Amino acid sequence: MSEELKKRTKAFALRIIRLTNSLPNHGAARHIASQLLRAGTSVAANYRAACRGRSPAEFISKMGIVEEEADECVFWMELLIEGGFVREDLIADLLDEASQILSITVASIRTTREGQKRKE
Repeated sequence: MSEELKKRTKAFALRIIRLTNSLPNHGAARHIASQLLRAGTSVAANYRAACRGRSPAEFISKMGIVEEEADECVFWMELLIEGGFVREDLIADLLDEASQILSITVASIRTTREGQKRKE
């Protein structure tokens, strides 16, 4: 699962890069693009860091960052749509991928926590 999700989060980051590069370079669109770019690339970087975690606690900590950043991506894409900067149909698939990554991340955190409790 970790290799597959590494590839998915990296592909997600690349798609975020392409999206943000296509947005207008002024005003609110630029601000949202900057925030989305930071959050979208952070998803991939922090997932890689989580995979290198030296303990379940470190894994959970890094995955918590992935969770926050994926959720933030959903927020920024919703703002792009609702602000009229991007048509929903153009980024619906990317928005869905962010939601799926978020769900997978939450499930991974939950599973790891439950595994830790069983060991105690």
